Amino acid sequence: MRGSDLRTGELFSYVDLEQRVPESHPLRLIRCIVNQVLAALNGEFGKLYAAEGRPSIAPERLMRALLLQAFYSIRSERQLMEQLHYNLLYRWFVGLGVDDRVWVPTVFTKNRDRLLEAEVARKFLAELLAHRQVRALLSDDHFSVDGTQVQAWASMKSFVAKDGSCDPPSPGRNGERHFHGEQRSNETHSSTTDPEAKLAKKGKGKEAKLAYTGNVMTENRNGFVVEAELRQVSGMVERETAKDMIVRYSPGAKRITVGADKGFDTADFVSDMRDFNVTPHVAQNTTNRLSAIDGRTIRHCGYEASQQKRKRVEEPFGWGKTIGGLARPMLRGVKKLDFKFTLTMAAYDLIKLPRLIGATA
Repeated sequence: MRGSDLRTGELFSYVDLEQRVPESHPLRLIRCIVNQVLAALNGEFGKLYAAEGRPSIAPERLMRALLLQAFYSIRSERQLMEQLHYNLLYRWFVGLGVDDRVWVPTVFTKNRDRLLEAEVARKFLAELLAHRQVRALLSDDHFSVDGTQVQAWASMKSFVAKDGSCDPPSPGRNGERHFHGEQRSNETHSSTTDPEAKLAKKGKGKEAKLAYTGNVMTENRNGFVVEAELRQVSGMVERETAKDMIVRYSPGAKRITVGADKGFDTADFVSDMRDFNVTPHVAQNTTNRLSAIDGRTIRHCGYEASQQKRKRVEEPFGWGKTIGGLARPMLRGVKKLDFKFTLTMAAYDLIKLPRLIGATA
């Protein structure tokens, strides 16, 4: 007998959201660990809100929603709110019931900015790494550092002379402007859309773009990101940020090794690493110069192992740009982008857990 295609509306539903998510779904383990990490941050959340007044969006739900945005490549907060309306898996992960109202996008972003001011993303990453199940997967001795360019949410047309001497674009909504023959630099020009963005190139022969620099420090056993920070572009920003991340994560009580590419092969960086009780496993740069890394370092087999492992530091950048929304985030300013970058790196750590914890079990 042929089944009917007619649909009748239901007045009530007796199936709980918990029953609709398969037991083997990887988000189950991730949500369990995220909830434990958020519970550990309860004291930090308490400092952000007044004791009286109208209740705002729970910070735990804000964090789960922002992680979900990175997991599933959701482009914007407006699109995230739209998908929370009808996606039961998303509602379950965030903590919303079937009948709970979804937040207005502007209200969501204003509440998100409260977390930004308290650097909750960095605290979340630190607490995640201290989690019992995660800590067992980390290396305590061997690390790698690197940086990547994160394109700013600003057009090159907005990069104009600070003294106002540039010719205005042609009339219209998206008027043309000719830059041929015009000398532009960060000293004389700035973006009217995102003044903190700087003009930068990814390499020789590449086009210049308005961008920031995102930096990470990973451990070499499983490639987890242990430190992340985004800063304005400059010639030494990767090395300076690497020093700050290393000191923040390992203050020098225990000797560690740090692998890096040729861009870190400078005398001052290598000297600072040795002062920090760090063995610099930096790739030698011998192009028309002498390397700061000598035979005392490269003769050990650990140096070659670090050079092989350090290439995994590129994996968080690749995932963050193709999946996590870092290819060109729709945010402006160092603070907002640093929050986005750090939380995306924490999301990268989380998506590795179901496979790794399942393997150890």
